[in-house]
Amino acid sequence: MKRRPEPELMDDAEQARAYAEADFSESNTLFLELLSRLKPGALDGARALDLGCGPADISMRFLRAYPKATCDALDGSQAMLDLARTALDALPGLAPRCRLIHDRIPSTQLPAGGYDLILSNSLLHHLPDPQVLWHTIRQVGRPGALVLVMDLMRPASPGWAEALVTTYAEDAPEVLRTDFRNSLFAAFEPQEVVAQLAEAGLSGLGGGLEVGVVSNRHLAVSGRLPT
Repeated sequence: MKRRPEPELMDDAEQARAYAEADFSESNTLFLELLSRLKPGALDGARALDLGCGPADISMRFLRAYPKATCDALDGSQAMLDLARTALDALPGLAPRCRLIHDRIPSTQLPAGGYDLILSNSLLHHLPDPQVLWHTIRQVGRPGALVLVMDLMRPASPGWAEALVTTYAEDAPEVLRTDFRNSLFAAFEPQEVVAQLAEAGLSGLGGGLEVGVVSNRHLAVSGRLPT
């Protein structure tokens, strides 16, 4: 099935609110489980970056799981960050450890080589040029930084995509059903992501990042940046 790109930002307030109120606990829990399988340790004093953080649920889950780390959370949608700020303000123990950044990548607000861990969930399929993500990760991660990127993967056919929408979003508001359907069409296939990593110099015989299928609708890129 041919890829069909979708808008890069979810900056409509109603759309952002529906997304923030939706139950993504299954996929977000999977994300943290995948991170734990990478055996990151306690991450004492580690500086993490969450790219495309949306309402920052992943950032907050990460900070709960790793209480000695801090996290910068970047998103291009102010509507999403407003929801993230409201959620963080209700969690005074986490708020001082999370810095929200309103920007798109590439961003001059991210320090080169400044992060020990780079996270991203459901950003890749929004990007017209996926190399923007991989180049950003390579630029802002320190040598050997841990990376975990999870995203939807494109189904083989429109019928398969519709079956996934029915299975996972049948009772969701129409705006979320439409977003999910569009996102499935905009997502990449695993082999496409493998090619992207090779182009970015982030994979090869020396190690680097690897692509794996982690559910019937998700792929994940994980590993460490070259040293």
